[in-house]
Amino acid sequence: MLILDFPASRNPMRFSIFLFLILAVMALLPIQAQPEPDDILFVRQGVKRFVFDIEQGIPLSSLDPKSIIGLASMHPVTHYMEEEAELVLEEGQLVVRSESETQTSIWFGGFNPFATYVLDLGDVKGRGEIGFAFGDAERQLRVTVQYTDGEIRDTIMEIYNDSSRIFSESILTRSGNMVSGKLILQMLGSGLTLYLQQEGLPLAIGQGEFSRQLDLRKKKYIHQFQSHVFVGIDSGVVQINHVKAGLGAGMGLADIRAITYEDGSPLMDQGRIWYTMTIRGRALPHPLQGVFSLDPSVFDIRLEGVILFDRNDGLLRNEVASHVFFDRKEQLWKGLTTGFSAYADPTEEKQLLTIQSKKDPRFGFSVMQAEPFGMVGDIEDPHLIYDEGVGKWRMLTCINQNGYKAILLESEHWNKGFVPVAGPVSVNSTGTSIQKIGGKRFCFSGSSERDIFIYSYPDLKEAGTLKMDLPPWDANSGTRVWPNVIELPEGYPSRYLALMMDRYNYPGISGPQWTYGAIYLYHGSTE
Repeated sequence: MLILDFPASRNPMRFSIFLFLILAVMALLPIQAQPEPDDILFVRQGVKRFVFDIEQGIPLSSLDPKSIIGLASMHPVTHYMEEEAELVLEEGQLVVRSESETQTSIWFGGFNPFATYVLDLGDVKGRGEIGFAFGDAERQLRVTVQYTDGEIRDTIMEIYNDSSRIFSESILTRSGNMVSGKLILQMLGSGLTLYLQQEGLPLAIGQGEFSRQLDLRKKKYIHQFQSHVFVGIDSGVVQINHVKAGLGAGMGLADIRAITYEDGSPLMDQGRIWYTMTIRGRALPHPLQGVFSLDPSVFDIRLEGVILFDRNDGLLRNEVASHVFFDRKEQLWKGLTTGFSAYADPTEEKQLLTIQSKKDPRFGFSVMQAEPFGMVGDIEDPHLIYDEGVGKWRMLTCINQNGYKAILLESEHWNKGFVPVAGPVSVNSTGTSIQKIGGKRFCFSGSSERDIFIYSYPDLKEAGTLKMDLPPWDANSGTRVWPNVIELPEGYPSRYLALMMDRYNYPGISGPQWTYGAIYLYHGSTE
């Protein structure tokens, strides 16, 4: 070992010369430059489209004929007509038979107006209807397919009040299918979509709206309603393989944003990065706020929970495009969300909302308290950080001024009093976020310009575009994606990560829709 023993008291002049030489040599050594975001090349690692994936479901309830002992107690049966159908358990199936007209409901769980309900059918013979019924002693919503000799003739949505039918309409959007395989009912708070899955992708066969007649977002319904399989048989037999209800990842994911701490740094827990993503329904106001996690060294996206929002108006609202963060000083989960649920009521206005919760909202079924704070209008995609350097909260969001444009605002408080600081930028913007690269903050934004833009912070000056080997679009598809760029700690195969979506809508949906997209994983490097 070399030991330098050069006290200044022995020879101050020689020590000064020695120190000067050391500093001069250090000055000549190459300095490790901090990368700029546009120096990083993002290389695609994987892509995945979730389409009612079984492994992504969070279970709520089920009916499994193979494990039923005591049908009358486990799954109580209600007969609506004097003539009663026969129900038996045979060879792992629940079989419903009748030679004359009968109506029967079979209980299988509680009710959640944002859950996905799956009815796995065996043989269906004769003439009748099969589907779901949700309700209590006073009100009921039924969604069924009517069939003859195994062929679907119609798809019906009905509402009953005190056993009297007060609303009925055909919601059939695709005809000519046989009633076999799985009926998948995606409940969307104020509407629904019904799918039929046999081979390949589920086919959308029905879609409807019901909030004007029965607003299932009201908290009393989630507390009081029950879920049933409804079987109406004129004559014939229905075989049921399985029934289940759960919170699922749907058929498209979008609006990807990392959950952070109050300063914007990504929250890493259990070796995973945590994200909010929009679970797509059909259009607006049909999406749902999902929470997902990812081990950044692999591609194992996992649904962890869903979040609804309570504005103390009796409704549980399905807002999306949220930014959730954990405020370490106050030990509270906070954030911002976009009030897309306003589209369910023509008297409401879209606006940004502050959100907070003492409960960790990442897991299972969560409700965060939400409040307006004066950001009313066509504003969306908010991202909020506390900038310790200036002692203020700063929000990057998109405002519609001849197209959505990024704008930066600031306030002394996280939940009020925001004033503009910079922007709007000149180009179309979406999925705005603030992240540090090499210890320096930058702003990121997707766009319709076939580029992902990088802006300086906080003045929103253009600082380049993101380099990708295979962007999540082609020559004809939309490019308004969420870039979601973050820097990882040392020890991972790549130092930078981006998780994005594409904008390919799900096939077969009628009318206006926002049903994209697949999830794309990128690793970034400057080497």
